[in-house]
Amino acid sequence: MAKTKENKTETKFAGFIASKKLDARRILNASRKIEANRPEDRLIRLKKRLAKSAGDAPTTEVKETRKPRSGRPITGRALEAALSGGKLSGPTKTRLVRAINHLLEQKKQEQVGLRDLF
Repeated sequence: MAKTKENKTETKFAGFIASKKLDARRILNASRKIEANRPEDRLIRLKKRLAKSAGDAPTTEVKETRKPRSGRPITGRALEAALSGGKLSGPTKTRLVRAINHLLEQKKQEQVGLRDLF
Protein backbone atom coordinates (compact mmCIF):
# COMPACT_ATOMS: atom_id res chain seq x y z
CA MET A 1 0.00 0.00 0.00
CA ALA A 2 1.26 3.41 -0.95
CA LYS A 3 1.19 6.03 1.71
CA THR A 4 -0.51 9.22 0.70
CA LYS A 5 0.76 12.47 2.00
CA GLU A 6 -2.04 14.33 3.75
CA ASN A 7 -1.67 17.99 4.49
CA LYS A 8 -2.73 18.33 8.13
CA THR A 9 -1.96 22.04 8.30
CA GLU A 10 -4.92 24.26 7.67
CA THR A 11 -4.42 27.34 5.53
CA LYS A 12 -4.95 30.78 6.98
CA PHE A 13 -7.92 31.28 4.64
CA ALA A 14 -9.56 27.94 5.50
CA GLY A 15 -9.14 28.61 9.21
CA PHE A 16 -10.73 32.03 8.90
CA ILE A 17 -13.70 30.68 6.93
CA ALA A 18 -14.24 27.96 9.53
CA SER A 19 -13.93 30.34 12.48
CA LYS A 20 -16.42 32.83 11.02
CA LYS A 21 -18.76 30.02 9.91
CA LEU A 22 -18.96 31.19 6.29
CA ASP A 23 -20.33 28.83 3.67
CA ALA A 24 -18.43 28.44 0.39
CA ARG A 25 -21.67 28.66 -1.61
CA ARG A 26 -22.48 32.01 -0.03
CA ILE A 27 -19.00 33.30 -0.91
CA LEU A 28 -19.52 32.29 -4.55
CA ASN A 29 -22.95 33.94 -4.69
CA ALA A 30 -21.72 37.12 -3.00
CA SER A 31 -18.86 37.35 -5.50
CA ARG A 32 -21.23 36.84 -8.42
CA LYS A 33 -23.48 39.61 -7.10
CA ILE A 34 -20.63 42.06 -6.40
CA GLU A 35 -18.61 41.55 -9.58
CA ALA A 36 -21.49 41.41 -12.09
CA ASN A 37 -21.43 44.10 -14.75
CA ARG A 38 -24.17 46.68 -14.36
CA PRO A 39 -25.40 49.34 -16.79
CA GLU A 40 -23.20 52.01 -15.20
CA ASP A 41 -20.13 49.80 -15.77
CA ARG A 42 -21.04 49.37 -19.42
CA LEU A 43 -21.49 53.15 -19.70
CA ILE A 44 -18.00 53.71 -18.22
CA ARG A 45 -16.49 51.37 -20.81
CA LEU A 46 -18.47 52.99 -23.61
CA LYS A 47 -17.29 56.49 -22.68
CA LYS A 48 -13.71 55.28 -22.48
CA ARG A 49 -13.98 53.59 -25.88
CA LEU A 50 -15.57 56.67 -27.49
CA ALA A 51 -12.90 58.95 -26.02
CA LYS A 52 -10.20 56.66 -27.37
CA SER A 53 -11.73 56.57 -30.85
CA ALA A 54 -12.05 60.37 -30.91
CA GLY A 55 -8.27 60.52 -30.68
CA ASP A 56 -6.71 63.95 -30.20
CA ALA A 57 -9.88 65.86 -31.02
CA PRO A 58 -10.62 68.48 -28.37
CA THR A 59 -13.50 67.42 -26.17
CA THR A 60 -15.45 69.32 -23.56
CA GLU A 61 -16.51 66.20 -21.67
CA VAL A 62 -14.84 65.27 -18.40
CA LYS A 63 -12.64 62.20 -18.58
CA GLU A 64 -14.09 59.12 -16.87
CA THR A 65 -12.04 58.31 -13.76
CA ARG A 66 -14.15 55.56 -12.16
CA LYS A 67 -13.20 51.96 -12.71
CA PRO A 68 -15.84 49.48 -13.85
CA ARG A 69 -16.40 46.18 -12.08
CA SER A 70 -14.41 43.28 -13.45
CA GLY A 71 -17.41 41.16 -14.42
CA ARG A 72 -15.46 38.10 -13.32
CA PRO A 73 -16.74 36.45 -10.13
CA ILE A 74 -14.88 33.88 -8.05
CA THR A 75 -15.08 30.38 -9.48
CA GLY A 76 -15.47 27.18 -7.52
CA ARG A 77 -12.00 26.14 -8.66
CA ALA A 78 -10.45 29.34 -7.30
CA LEU A 79 -12.23 28.91 -3.98
CA GLU A 80 -10.99 25.32 -3.69
CA ALA A 81 -7.44 26.49 -4.45
CA ALA A 82 -7.72 29.13 -1.71
CA LEU A 83 -9.02 26.59 0.81
CA SER A 84 -6.29 24.06 0.00
CA GLY A 85 -3.44 26.57 -0.20
CA GLY A 86 -3.03 26.56 -3.98
CA LYS A 87 -1.76 29.42 -6.12
CA LEU A 88 -4.06 32.37 -6.74
CA SER A 89 -3.52 35.54 -8.72
CA GLY A 90 -3.67 38.91 -7.03
CA PRO A 91 -6.99 39.97 -8.57
CA THR A 92 -8.58 36.66 -7.53
CA LYS A 93 -7.46 37.19 -3.94
CA THR A 94 -8.91 40.70 -4.01
CA ARG A 95 -12.25 39.38 -5.28
CA LEU A 96 -12.29 36.80 -2.49
CA VAL A 97 -11.64 39.51 0.12
CA ARG A 98 -14.44 41.68 -1.30
CA ALA A 99 -16.92 38.77 -1.19
CA ILE A 100 -15.93 37.81 2.35
CA ASN A 101 -16.16 41.41 3.55
CA HIS A 102 -19.63 41.62 2.03
CA LEU A 103 -20.72 38.56 4.03
CA LEU A 104 -19.08 39.84 7.21
CA GLU A 105 -20.84 43.16 6.76
CA GLN A 106 -24.17 41.32 6.59
CA LYS A 107 -23.30 39.55 9.85
CA LYS A 108 -22.34 42.93 11.39
CA GLN A 109 -18.77 41.77 11.94
CA GLU A 110 -15.50 43.57 11.38
CA GLN A 111 -14.09 43.55 7.85
CA VAL A 112 -10.73 41.97 7.07
CA GLY A 113 -7.83 42.84 4.81
CA LEU A 114 -5.93 40.83 2.24
CA ARG A 115 -3.03 40.18 4.63
CA ASP A 116 -5.40 38.72 7.23
CA LEU A 117 -6.54 35.98 4.83
CA PHE A 118 -3.48 35.12 2.72
